[in-house]
Amino acid sequence: MRKFLVVLDDSTECLNAMRFAALRANHTGGGVEVLAVIPPDEFNHWIGVGDIMREEARERIEVHFEVFAKWMRDKQGVDPELVIREGVPVDEIIAQIADDPDIGVLVLGASSDKNKGPGPLVTQMTRASGSLPVPVTIVPGDLSKERLEAIT
Repeated sequence: MRKFLVVLDDSTECLNAMRFAALRANHTGGGVEVLAVIPPDEFNHWIGVGDIMREEARERIEVHFEVFAKWMRDKQGVDPELVIREGVPVDEIIAQIADDPDIGVLVLGASSDKNKGPGPLVTQMTRASGSLPVPVTIVPGDLSKERLEAIT
C-alpha cells in the first residue's frame, strides 16, 4: 500500500498537509504515515534532565498526533501511523523515506506568510527534492478546506 508521509510539527500549515494526505489516502486506498522529529538541540542538558525532556516531547507529540488521527479515522476512514525520530528534521525525513519503501509521496505544508517564504522545512526539502526517491507535494497553508476537498 502506498503511504503519504506527512510531517507533524507546530506550524499552522501542518493542518492542511494532514488534511491533504488523509483525503488523498482515502481517495486512492493508501495510508498515512505521520513523522514527528525531535531536534537534538532540545536535549543539550544533563543526561537525566535530557531524558525527562525527551519523554515529555514524545508525550506532547502523541497527544498532538491523536487529534489528527481521530479526525482521519472518523472522517476519512484512514488509520494513520506515527513515527517519532530524533535528529535534524531534513535528515530524518530523508532517512524515513529510505527506511520505509511503502512511502510514495512526501506531503509538506507551505506557510502563507509572504514575508518569510514557505518555511524552512519546505525550503530545505525543495533543495533536496531532486535526489529524493519520491515526489513531494507542497500544500499551500491558506488553502480552504473546500478547495482542498475539491482538488483531492
